[in-house]
Amino acid sequence: MIVLSNDDVAQLLSMRDALDVVERAMLAVSAGRTNLPLRSVIDVGTPNRMGIMPGAVLQGDDRLPQCFGIKLLSLFPGNPDAGYSSHEGAYVLFEGEHGSAVAIMNAGLLTALRTAAASGVATRALAREDASVLALIGAGEQAEHHLDAMAAVRPIREVRVAGRRAEKRDAFIEKAVEKYPGLDFVAADTVRDAVSGADIVCTVTSSAEPVLLGEMAEPGMHLNIAGASVPSSREVDEDLVARAALFVDYRASTFAQAGEVIAAMESGRITREHVRAEIGEVLSGAHGGRGNATEITLYRSLGVAAQDLAAAWHCLEQARARGLGAEVSLG
Repeated sequence: MIVLSNDDVAQLLSMRDALDVVERAMLAVSAGRTNLPLRSVIDVGTPNRMGIMPGAVLQGDDRLPQCFGIKLLSLFPGNPDAGYSSHEGAYVLFEGEHGSAVAIMNAGLLTALRTAAASGVATRALAREDASVLALIGAGEQAEHHLDAMAAVRPIREVRVAGRRAEKRDAFIEKAVEKYPGLDFVAADTVRDAVSGADIVCTVTSSAEPVLLGEMAEPGMHLNIAGASVPSSREVDEDLVARAALFVDYRASTFAQAGEVIAAMESGRITREHVRAEIGEVLSGAHGGRGNATEITLYRSLGVAAQDLAAAWHCLEQARARGLGAEVSLG
């Protein structure tokens, strides 16, 4: 077994790697080549939770073979204030021939990268080609990775940032300017200010109540809703869900765990048919994406175990090739 630290994962999985890895995973999901039980979440002392996400690739290919794994992840919203990631945990990877555990790795960065890459894959498939103004709602770790993902798939020239705390927003911008000196960064006082005139909007908050409203969306926008992962949390309101062309990562988890979609169905605003397609169906050509230049597209990202599994397998292969990680025996 190979043990990979957070630093190892950082060296082995770039954002461009993650974009390709997640795209392959989503194609496998929508082709029915995976087994994805719904994640389970347990309370470990409010507001903290632990998530358990198993998954398997049942029919592999030369780049993502048959394999399976499980992610054990703690979600501690207050961690960033103490200098820790809000997502801490481990991923255990098994090969598919004999069922042997072949790797264990830090799951915090793995999760952060694949989450942002999923939004990047959706943006590459759904946003207008000329989309250049990005609004980030939230200024934490996921905002950093989403900036990387958006800059990798569209010609971003301006970035508006809105956050609950001005000092955190300003610190994010200061750091981002150093990494992307050619981009214009704007500190927005409100979410409305940030999204007005934006082409791409990414919500990456832990808010339990909507921060982005239907009335704020403008023709031609693409929205990545990526922050809320349990039914009790929602970053957008029912109006926005009903108004937008809705795309998802996996229908089964959307209808069970996407709070704003569930609420819109329960109130009668939408039916299940309002979900236009899974992103894997768009990537494969089985379903069309954006209908026209003025349509509002919304990608509701919950994250699926196949993304973690594909990213973990990539890290294992790269670690073997580059001699990274620590070899241990379980025998």
